[in-house]
Amino acid sequence: MRHDRLPDTGFLSGASAPLRQMLESQASDIRLSQGEVLFEQGDTGDALYAIIEGALEFSILSIAGRKLTLDLMRPGAVFGEIALFDPGARTATVTASEPSRIRRLRNRDVLAQIQQHPELAGDLLRLAGQRMRWMNAQLNEQVFLPMPVRLARKLLYLTPDSGDGRLGLSQSELAEFVGATREAVSKTLSNWKRSGIIEINRGALQILDRTALGLLAEPELI
Repeated sequence: MRHDRLPDTGFLSGASAPLRQMLESQASDIRLSQGEVLFEQGDTGDALYAIIEGALEFSILSIAGRKLTLDLMRPGAVFGEIALFDPGARTATVTASEPSRIRRLRNRDVLAQIQQHPELAGDLLRLAGQRMRWMNAQLNEQVFLPMPVRLARKLLYLTPDSGDGRLGLSQSELAEFVGATREAVSKTLSNWKRSGIIEINRGALQILDRTALGLLAEPELI
């Protein structure tokens, strides 16, 4: 049994006792340096993961070879559940955006534990349901919302209310998150900087007026 506590954030904040016990007693630790790849899109999936420290970027490549960043997950997030329900290729590439530590549970161990602790199935179904709702929301945003609205929502999502509003992503990386060109993102950010909503630094930015950015993210409220 490890002595360091699991994060009480993200998906793990509502995880069942058997899932937390598995992560504390049966999972193996993996440390990733910044920029290190955990697995790539197309690799065979054979494990469930939980983030303990750091942050991981999830991205895909289009047929044309264009990168689209899907998400940035932080401590308490659990991922890799698709391989439990449908063994096969990983659907995204996972890269450490900062030094990170994760725990890995092999699929065979998870499935064996489900037979002893049926409530684990509830955890995994809830996780899969959350993932499906999130993906549907991302698809709707990509299809129906203009780029500035998508960008405002992504900035709010990536900078928690409790933080200082700083985000260490370049404009090129932000463009990958919203499926737009760097030029379009740069023009939008420059407009927001002139309005005093954000401050732009080299390879990073800071939200100065979260309320104003929230209105840009929900234009129907204006």
